[in-house]
Amino acid sequence: MSVFKRGGKYQMRRRVPRRYRGIEPRDIIWISLHTDSESIARSKADLAWAQLTEAWEARLAGNSGEAEMRYEAAQELARIKGFRYLEISSVARLPLEDVYERVEAVLEAGGEPDPVVGKALLGKAEKPAITVEAGLELYWSLAREKVLGKSEDQLRRWKNPRIKAVRNFVAVAGNKPLEAITRDDLLDFRQHWLERIEAGEVTPNTANKDLIHFSDILKTVNTMKRLGIDLPLGELSFREGEKRTRPPFSVDWIRTKILAPGALDGLNEEARAIVTGMINTGYRPSEGAALTRQTIRLDHDVPHISIEPDGRQLKTPYARRVIPLTGVSLEAFRAFPDGFPRY
Repeated sequence: MSVFKRGGKYQMRRRVPRRYRGIEPRDIIWISLHTDSESIARSKADLAWAQLTEAWEARLAGNSGEAEMRYEAAQELARIKGFRYLEISSVARLPLEDVYERVEAVLEAGGEPDPVVGKALLGKAEKPAITVEAGLELYWSLAREKVLGKSEDQLRRWKNPRIKAVRNFVAVAGNKPLEAITRDDLLDFRQHWLERIEAGEVTPNTANKDLIHFSDILKTVNTMKRLGIDLPLGELSFREGEKRTRPPFSVDWIRTKILAPGALDGLNEEARAIVTGMINTGYRPSEGAALTRQTIRLDHDVPHISIEPDGRQLKTPYARRVIPLTGVSLEAFRAFPDGFPRY
């Protein structure tokens, strides 16, 4: 790239890279940098070239055969040109001076319209037909803020019910494009769950979780991809009955079932220690499995474990706690003071 002075102002001259010759009719790019300072000119030249390259890349993507890539490229190209991407119906409602501004930006240096830029600024890019299954794949990256701080195991358990929800819907209504999902499709999906509730296979709570996960996937993709689809997702949930409280394990049951000779022989040593560690602490199995030498404190006056967000998310803010170790639970952690690397 050469920067030189002409008429008292610096200009930039650079040949168009081979990669962009199919979308850029000029062989040589000339840009006035509007300054008489060489240092400022070189800084502005680097920025101008970076912006040109960014626009060329967006135009290349706009020539792609993938509808989704073309649509995203149109949105990006509009941004680079200083506009917000709008559908053609929205462009038509703009004030005339705003429409003229967009039309002028479509014209190339020679006065000819650039078709790729035209689609981006005038809202003629084809909307991608994202199917339900494709939407799920997009969802993982679009919803990544929801998994910040989760361990690998927590991430797996977070993903599985969402994968299941999509599979369940596809089994009922098919792998439809999101914009083709109708109210009838969603009511059929709800009916599928109602029949399972009536058959005693699942509870209303289970059905509601599936409906909530599926709705969240659709809404997230629709919002973050700016699809503008009117999703008929209202009034799908089931009324839940009173939540049943889980009765505590009796001391007799623990002694005769969990601590009975041979009761845990089918488990490996670490798994047995995690189970017996639960008896006097009441921690969740995943909490016990995540403990390390730093959170197993046997050398304190009162031996204890500390449940902390160490490489994982806690289920609730109240899950952070310190639990004294006694009895069989203390013995379990004395055998594994460094935690359970297998898990």
